[in-house]
Amino acid sequence: MAFMLQTAPSLLNARQQLLIAAIAAALLAGCATRPEPPAVATPEPAPAAKAEQATGEAAAAENPIQASNFAHWKQEFAPRARAAGISERTLGSALAGAKLQPSIVKLDRSQPEFTRTPWQYLDSAVSAQRIKTGKLKMQEYAASLQAASQRYGVPAPVIAAIWGMESNYGSNFGSFSAVDALATLAFDGRRAEWAQKELIAALRIIDNGDIDAAHMISSWAGAMGNTQFLPSVFLQYAVDADGDGRRDIWGSMADVAASTANYLASSGWNPGEPWGVEVRLPANFDYARTELSTRQNSNAWAAEGVQSVNGQALPAMAGASIIAPAGARGPAFMVGSNFRAILRYNNSTNYALAVGLLASQLAGNGGVSAEWPRDLGALTREQTRALQTALTQRGFATGVADGVMGPATRAGLRQYQQSQGLAADGYPTLELLQRLQVGNQPQK
Repeated sequence: MAFMLQTAPSLLNARQQLLIAAIAAALLAGCATRPEPPAVATPEPAPAAKAEQATGEAAAAENPIQASNFAHWKQEFAPRARAAGISERTLGSALAGAKLQPSIVKLDRSQPEFTRTPWQYLDSAVSAQRIKTGKLKMQEYAASLQAASQRYGVPAPVIAAIWGMESNYGSNFGSFSAVDALATLAFDGRRAEWAQKELIAALRIIDNGDIDAAHMISSWAGAMGNTQFLPSVFLQYAVDADGDGRRDIWGSMADVAASTANYLASSGWNPGEPWGVEVRLPANFDYARTELSTRQNSNAWAAEGVQSVNGQALPAMAGASIIAPAGARGPAFMVGSNFRAILRYNNSTNYALAVGLLASQLAGNGGVSAEWPRDLGALTREQTRALQTALTQRGFATGVADGVMGPATRAGLRQYQQSQGLAADGYPTLELLQRLQVGNQPQK
């Protein structure tokens, strides 16, 4: 319904005109009905974010040679983007207007020395505040979440959990222009080919009219909006669920929920299975089998004595694995194809576990039952390098001593543990490092 107030402006004084304008605004506001608010306000960097970018621009200005090289690089890159089908309009605005952000180069090259244990990560990721906020957000955006769930077969709590993990329910999805970020990474050269492809994808999104460059806000690595999609992922999985002709993962909750669910469904989400369940392992369980690569159906695990901690029968899973993120002293979980679908979003066991546990608690279930071994600390990167070196010297291959606990290092550690009659859980501890270092000392 529309309301119109018509009168002769010349017959009204200023106060009367203001009063009529206020009445009209109130009437129009009263007639506007929206079942849900936007996912976030108009995507725009917060003042602190603007200051961060301004600092980066100032740093670039202080290095005129680098700024000149960046301008030259943009000119050289333009033909590649043009050949990929990017319009002159977008090249002349978005690409030409891209600004070098030296702070991004520093962030890309930094490697934190200290790591976190699984429980430290989960304490933060699945905090009481995030659970509380998530439940409120699920009520606020129930229509969009349920619509996405029904369309793609992904439960609403899982969609909300991804949203909570990626951008803290839309409160923090980055402080950089995606074009600035990706152009800077492409120019820097460490990941030039990858960044150039993502930059072209970002320019294509602008070309398609989904969003303009000024509002394409991302993290320093180019992950965008509420869902933290990279541009290439956006082009493949983002959905226009509200029918406005744009795939808006910055401001439309309908698009955010549908895009997230579409990604998980396309990654193999099975509507008939849970993401996983906490389990209790038998006393003689071989922890060398606590790997995602070891798969069998849940009936086979049950036959070996694996039990759900809640006393119920294990849920049906065709390709279930047992994982013990903190080793033999910590909780264990049986996970399946839906856990692997979450890993497609972020290939981190801790991340996927956090999504699953957050989703479970958003749905009203409890948290982890077993105790975490909180007396253990995480190894630093330097200590992990020392562990890798000691294992290699003992003849247990770990690959490059890079300070990262990858699959090769975990496999080498398991082999060492088996050789010592220890639980082969592959979990690195200071005690194991010291044991290896003592054993590697030359005989006097």
